Amino acid sequence: MPDSLFNDLFRDTEQLTWDPTEHVRHRGRRRTRRTRVAVLLTGVVAVALVAAGAVALAGGQKESPTPVLPATGSPTPTPAPSATPTPRQTSGTPVAPPSSPSSPSGRSSTGSANPAIPESAMLQASDVPSGWRRQAASRDGDSSFAFSAGGCEPSNHPLYRLKSRAQRGIVFVQGQIAPLTETVTRYSARDAARYLGEVRDRAESCGGTGAKITVLAEDLADTDSVLVRVEHHGNSVSQYLFVRVGDLTAELWVADRAAATKYAPKVAERLCAGTDAC
Repeated sequence: MPDSLFNDLFRDTEQLTWDPTEHVRHRGRRRTRRTRVAVLLTGVVAVALVAAGAVALAGGQKESPTPVLPATGSPTPTPAPSATPTPRQTSGTPVAPPSSPSSPSGRSSTGSANPAIPESAMLQASDVPSGWRRQAASRDGDSSFAFSAGGCEPSNHPLYRLKSRAQRGIVFVQGQIAPLTETVTRYSARDAARYLGEVRDRAESCGGTGAKITVLAEDLADTDSVLVRVEHHGNSVSQYLFVRVGDLTAELWVADRAAATKYAPKVAERLCAGTDAC
């Protein structure tokens, strides 16, 4: 007897109509093609998704800018070819260099780098009458203004506290007398500008009975100068001419006002050879 399961299967399939074999094969091949196309499309979609993700990732990662360091100070300027600094110009209008200090007469008191006083800054033999011999001399002696004004009170005047940088003296001799002496002193620019003012103040502030000082003239022959008369020690009289050019000052013992007027421009011209103010 056939098995009961087999009987049931036979009964269910007895009345079925089967497709031809060729039709079944054609349908199988068509199903296989659809399966392959589906698989291929699935692969293409997967590749597209991966490519799109890569593009999105690349677009999101922009190039990082170069980091800016915090400022730590002004940049170091490139040195200029010239060693002389040029005044800074911040607009279209040129900026003038700072001016040097000047005296009330307007003459510059620019200081000189080298304090030594050259021979050319002193009066020369050609500046005085023929026959006068020119000799080196020191400032110390009876012919100096400080000695003549020694009888003034108070004695510790600011004029004598100005500090000189260099000094040079000469004397012109005629026979047995010395009709003209000159002492040239270099001060700082500031002290040189104060010098003639302190001479005037010493004349005005001189007290006591030891000496009397009188200002006779100023700015002789268009020079920055002062001429004073000193009466001292038993009514003897001396006259002193003071001339300033830049940081150089000249003190001259002269015979009278006429001599002072004559020598003032010559002294100023010679002083120009020893200072950069001219």
